[in-house]
Amino acid sequence: MPDYTLTANTPLDGFSRDFVGVSICEVNERAIVSVAVPKDGEEKLANALASSYEIELPKAGILSAASLDNAVLFSMAQDQYFLVFDYAGNTATSVVRSHLNDAAYLTDQSDSFVMIRVSGTNSRSLLERICPLDIHPSVFPIGSVARTVMEHLGTTIIHEAEDSFLLLSARSSTYSFLDAIETSAVNIS
Repeated sequence: MPDYTLTANTPLDGFSRDFVGVSICEVNERAIVSVAVPKDGEEKLANALASSYEIELPKAGILSAASLDNAVLFSMAQDQYFLVFDYAGNTATSVVRSHLNDAAYLTDQSDSFVMIRVSGTNSRSLLERICPLDIHPSVFPIGSVARTVMEHLGTTIIHEAEDSFLLLSARSSTYSFLDAIETSAVNIS
């Protein structure tokens, strides 16, 4: 029997790079779990979220933030939510199930996405070059989330904090996505 072990790598192997007024870094040790509402189960899920994470089911486009595991919950479609939280491991659904029990159908999506944080005073300028959404703070305030495309790649954009955005895109196009972000960063400098 061979003596080797497999080691999981993140999509960008911990990428981080600074440009003038903007930092681009891969976000690691966060899990993404899709939370689907069973038929006629919205009230049960809402109660489970309130008692465990102390959050409400959010309306589409708005984050619900919890202190437990630094979690955020957002909606992308009717009865479909995503819970993003601090976690390093491969049993993310077990963690969520321990809080929600059988109030939702759970699927670990962590390995399906690359998460990239764009932050700094020029972050909005960088994103305005590749994002068709109006991300001005008066239209897309902190706590907003939307699905869009950036350079023809499906993206979820989350306005985390002032001058900080979290971007989620398909892991299969990680390097194309990073190239679009870096190219925009170079062109705003």
